Amino acid sequence: MTEYGVKKVLITEEEIKAKIEEYGKILAEEYRDRNPLFVGILKGSFIFMADIVRATQIPCEIDFMSASSYYNGTVSTGNVKIKMDLNTDLNGRDVIIAEDIIDTGNTLFAVKKLFLQRGAKSVKIVTFLDKPDRRVADISPDYALFTIPDEFVIGYGLDCAEKYRNLKYIGVYEEE
Repeated sequence: MTEYGVKKVLITEEEIKAKIEEYGKILAEEYRDRNPLFVGILKGSFIFMADIVRATQIPCEIDFMSASSYYNGTVSTGNVKIKMDLNTDLNGRDVIIAEDIIDTGNTLFAVKKLFLQRGAKSVKIVTFLDKPDRRVADISPDYALFTIPDEFVIGYGLDCAEKYRNLKYIGVYEEE
């Protein structure tokens, strides 16, 4: 049974949990003894970031930034706006950006460039969802848990006009 607004379930709660565990182990191995800084891009990444950090099981730090090219719609505006900046100095840090979804890539392209300008030693991207068919910016994730088709999805932190973030799965949005 799906909730109102969900056309179909694309990724189940069980599939999500399995991928989180798998990628947590991969990140723990790569970043062992490095104390990486996980940066979540709000609001969509908050659930994914909490789960991937817990699954990584190594010493690490976290911070958040609010940056977006979407403004209560289903289409990227192409203009990236930083609404809330980091509190952590990035100089010499290994940064892992935990992102909910990469589609056009505009937001992450701008954020990664900014982090490198601020002196980050390395910047890698772990994204929950990758939607390469919509990519316009020259950026790819270092780790993508799921690659999805060009459909507007909701759930597990992803929204449509601030609704549906609390779904435990990824669903395709039923546009009215």
